[in-house]
Amino acid sequence: MRTEAIIFDMDGTMVDSMPWHSRAWGEFARRRAVPIDLPDFMSRTTGRNGAECLHELLGRVLVQDEVDALTREKEDIYRELFAPHFAEVAGFRRFAAEVAERGLKVAVGTAGDIHSVRFVLSQLGMEPAPLAIVRGDEGLPGKPRPDIFLEAARRIAAQPAHCIVFEDAPFGIEAARRAGMRAVAICSTHSAQELAGPHVLAAVRDYTELMNTDFLERIHVATA
Repeated sequence: MRTEAIIFDMDGTMVDSMPWHSRAWGEFARRRAVPIDLPDFMSRTTGRNGAECLHELLGRVLVQDEVDALTREKEDIYRELFAPHFAEVAGFRRFAAEVAERGLKVAVGTAGDIHSVRFVLSQLGMEPAPLAIVRGDEGLPGKPRPDIFLEAARRIAAQPAHCIVFEDAPFGIEAARRAGMRAVAICSTHSAQELAGPHVLAAVRDYTELMNTDFLERIHVATA
């Protein structure tokens, strides 16, 4: 199968941020005196957009202004917690640079909002920058729906079947399958068994491990 593009999820895939998102949701709920079972909540929401997460937590549909304000509040908590401990998933920047050097298009498809995307990219300093970024605050349904990944492919003019999605969460792996894309499971927050699927090409702890398997050398990179 030809490969012309790589689409990265962001949280837990590019950066090791998921424990800090979990803590942020816990703090957000505490401030609002909302009971929360964090492991259950995270399993039901990781990969979903802000409106969907807030609906799960608060049990009601919110108007857009309220979604925007509450999402910003939670994401501000997350960035405050994560910033002193910011870390990429091991080997990510080197791997992303090698992907671009091989002529593959690079996009990001994340449930994160614009502020968290800017925060992560400013800290990472990816070179070259992604050709397209599709966010969870752009009105698209979150994962496991395939819309975010399909829009990322559309923006970089790549056929879904020729894209490989990198994901750390079950909803993201399922979204890739529904999009007709292959996937690589980054097991930073879930086990290989939780991220398994017939479309999953590899399951690794991080990009250093993946590069040690000669992954890029083994895929068929499409050329013009």
